[in-house]
Amino acid sequence: MNILMIEDNQSVSEMMQMFFLNEGWEATFKYDGKDGLDAFLENPAHWDMITLDLNLPTMDGMVVGREIRKISSTVPIIMLTARDSESDQVIGLEMGADDYVTKPFSPLTLIARMKALHRRSELADSKEEASESDNHFDIQTEHFKMNTKTREAYLDGQLIEGLTPKEFDLLFTLAKKPRQVFSREQLLELVWDYQYFGDERTVDAHIKKLRQKIEKVGPQVIQTVWGVGYKFDDSGVA
Repeated sequence: MNILMIEDNQSVSEMMQMFFLNEGWEATFKYDGKDGLDAFLENPAHWDMITLDLNLPTMDGMVVGREIRKISSTVPIIMLTARDSESDQVIGLEMGADDYVTKPFSPLTLIARMKALHRRSELADSKEEASESDNHFDIQTEHFKMNTKTREAYLDGQLIEGLTPKEFDLLFTLAKKPRQVFSREQLLELVWDYQYFGDERTVDAHIKKLRQKIEKVGPQVIQTVWGVGYKFDDSGVA
């Protein structure tokens, strides 16, 4: 992987450099928010993963993340934050980050999160040649359809735009088993590929962002089952 680490703590960067090298990953380090954004903008397609600190000089990490998402809805972003408040973490996820790790963190934990996120984003990053199978929908109902090859989802014929890799995978996981209720723990395991160190707020923040994008094209199809979790149900779509 080609990693862009935007982190103002040089000690943290130097520590992670050793772990990245051990994985065979190439890493570029920027210690300033604007410098990090500029590095991304020089060649957005070059980066396989971005780790983004929230507390950065010159340009706040939240702003950097939003600017990156204007250019790419698919590049995986993991936030690194020393902020403890739940609101900061949720805002960061709503900004477009796929996951977050709170400082101080174990380098092995960050590496595990990065590997899990990369596995899930490989399909979105790979550019396959168009073929007849591209027109095949893996999920298709009267109102809803999804194509995992083109990474597109439609509600009543309208494209749900701007889905990040995690949002697409979350929607697919729910939609392939309509009306089945999934707990947050199940979704963490199925969508994020980790079971023991996930945070349920990650699921809630992604559900909120996904719902906002669905509501731009039609009625809501992701339902909350209070005290249990979430389910997909398009039976109420007119």
